[in-house]
Amino acid sequence: MVPTVEWKEHRVRILDQSALPEEVCFLDCSDYMDVAEAIGSLKVRGAPAIGVTAALGIALGARQYPKSDLDGFRRHVDQVCEILAATRPTAVNLFWAVDRMKRVLAGASLSSVEAYQQLLLDEAQAILAEDIRVNRTMGKFGAAIIQDGDSILTHCNAGALATAGYGTALGVVRAAWEAGKSLRVYADETRPVLQGARLTAWELQQDGIPVTLITDNMAGALMQQQKIQCCVVGADRIAANGDVANKIGTYSVAVLAKAHDIPFYVAAPFSTIDMNTPNGAAIPIEERHISEVTHVHGGRMIAPAGIEVWNPAFDVTPARLIAGIITERGILSPHELPVA
Repeated sequence: MVPTVEWKEHRVRILDQSALPEEVCFLDCSDYMDVAEAIGSLKVRGAPAIGVTAALGIALGARQYPKSDLDGFRRHVDQVCEILAATRPTAVNLFWAVDRMKRVLAGASLSSVEAYQQLLLDEAQAILAEDIRVNRTMGKFGAAIIQDGDSILTHCNAGALATAGYGTALGVVRAAWEAGKSLRVYADETRPVLQGARLTAWELQQDGIPVTLITDNMAGALMQQQKIQCCVVGADRIAANGDVANKIGTYSVAVLAKAHDIPFYVAAPFSTIDMNTPNGAAIPIEERHISEVTHVHGGRMIAPAGIEVWNPAFDVTPARLIAGIITERGILSPHELPVA
């Protein structure tokens, strides 16, 4: 799998996911504002990938400071952090990564701008490497819920493309596949931006993992016919009470799974758990441009001109619908999340 994001030749290189699956192309960002734009426009997406990209964007912004005074440098980095933190409101990994970079800067006592610049780059690269390690560990824990011959329903893209590598929900699938289990993934197309159709189906196809694409409104029929054994999705933020914000449509899948006695799991790194958010009602839900609904993939219009549109990017699944939260620390009960 090609890297989602990396530091390459003093730039942040981002796989442009808005071009997939038609084209595999990269954005070489030499300015942190380009990184911010890439996050905001969904060229990079997925909560863990957003966090890693923001950290690399801060390191890039730090290197853009042309002077040697430390006070000015700190003010500049604070501004970079503020701009990157404002790109997406729901995914808590973004704020986790920005806060981690700010703490590293505040906790160091170095003698030069150059030393601080290297410190921030090292920390960003550590965040990237940690994300891949965490995903692999998460996958090993999650593989235990998948039996040989299972069919798994997933929604949106929580794979290598949504992370620095390997994936969260698809990391669970990958680990089970690598363990020799026979399985099939049913991928919801995930309207309106079609991350399931464009990204999950492509990613699994590239890896040779059996995948069947369905429209979002086909999930219930599959469950009714007993063709789904479990559901595994990712998360953009997990509240302290176990409520989970994920791509719009996730709640519908969870309700259907509950009605058909199918276990519904969430796979996410521990950094996605936000103990400062008490419940799902307190999670900010991003609303995006109406053109995502009225047009297909930014092109042909499919709705009447002037129609009113509601386009939330995420919904909240209550903890009562979730069988378990798969993390790098094991499978946790959504009702008893550890504080740290």
